[in-house]
Amino acid sequence: MTWTHWDVIVVGVGGMGSATCLELARRGARVLGLEQFRLAHSRGSSHGQTRVIRTAYFEHPAYVPMVRRAFELWYDLEQQTGTKLLTECPCLNIGRPDSTLIAGVRRAAAEHQLAVEQLSADDIHRRFPVLHFDESYCGLLEQHAGFLDVENCVRNMVQAARRLGAVILSGVPVQSWQPHHDGVLVQTSIADFTADRLILTAGPWTRALLQDLKIPLTLMRQTLIWFDTKNDRRFRRDRFPIYLAELPEGTFYGLPVINSFGHKVAQHYGAPEKDRPEEIDRRITPADIEAVRTFLSEHVPDANGPFRFGQVCIYTLTPDRHFILDVHPEYPQVALAAGFSGHGFKFAPVVAEIMSDLIWSGRRAWPLEMFRLDRFDLP
Repeated sequence: MTWTHWDVIVVGVGGMGSATCLELARRGARVLGLEQFRLAHSRGSSHGQTRVIRTAYFEHPAYVPMVRRAFELWYDLEQQTGTKLLTECPCLNIGRPDSTLIAGVRRAAAEHQLAVEQLSADDIHRRFPVLHFDESYCGLLEQHAGFLDVENCVRNMVQAARRLGAVILSGVPVQSWQPHHDGVLVQTSIADFTADRLILTAGPWTRALLQDLKIPLTLMRQTLIWFDTKNDRRFRRDRFPIYLAELPEGTFYGLPVINSFGHKVAQHYGAPEKDRPEEIDRRITPADIEAVRTFLSEHVPDANGPFRFGQVCIYTLTPDRHFILDVHPEYPQVALAAGFSGHGFKFAPVVAEIMSDLIWSGRRAWPLEMFRLDRFDLP
């Protein structure tokens, strides 16, 4: 590293930061990425072997074009790196007909003419015999879905960015940043750096870097649990889908068995909201395991085997559970991507394009009204 002044500094090199470093380097920017932990670490939100990518997006139809673009960009990255990162697999959405999940998938499918197959509870069990839901439930099956090899995605984006000239440093905490002339000064544990532009993709640490804005971000501890199955062949991805299941007691999701760890299952949301990463208990407890076992025992009993492995990750939540993709209200040379609320990783290369447009080229390729900071009542 020979420069102390950069075109753009990216703070936080997880999923969003690594993709942003790559996109900026592709556009010819001199990029410095700063990560406080090791690359592809397990302290934030970009780990846990797999992340689901799905097109019939129940959270809001506006995400559907972004998912379509994300598929294109993940395939591009596979070509560039020669590494398989995205595995196609159907996604089965399960819930009662009036549930948020089912209603949201129907809305997205109708608005964007997406092909989804409607299944009754009997249809679900005939098609996927290891799933058990009573007649009050229905399913919507979409084929244009899959899962991403999350840690490998981050590593490959970092490697690709470095090949294009980006400098990415790990184990370098950012202590503070401030406006500096028309750019920024970033103070770290090893040196001070200046840049024309700054992008913050710091996940759970965003609030600490933007204390002046008082953005209403909260953190939620989430557990990822793997269990042995009675017969892994019945959970193979040509026989078993990704599933999302909304029940009165919460929403759960699971993936096919793809390795010796067994069936991955987790509850989506449902934990208390915290303010600081230091408040997150990173141990897997018996209570964590039991909460998921209760779901499995009733609905996926063949996956309710011995506990194999568990990890804790962090959701960084906005009040409306939609992202923040915007520039700083006082400093137009600073942009932030934050608040991905447990459903952001699949969009990493699209977020990278948006951040690069906002801070580097000045273009606006996507409508960003629903992701603006000013939708919140900031002090």
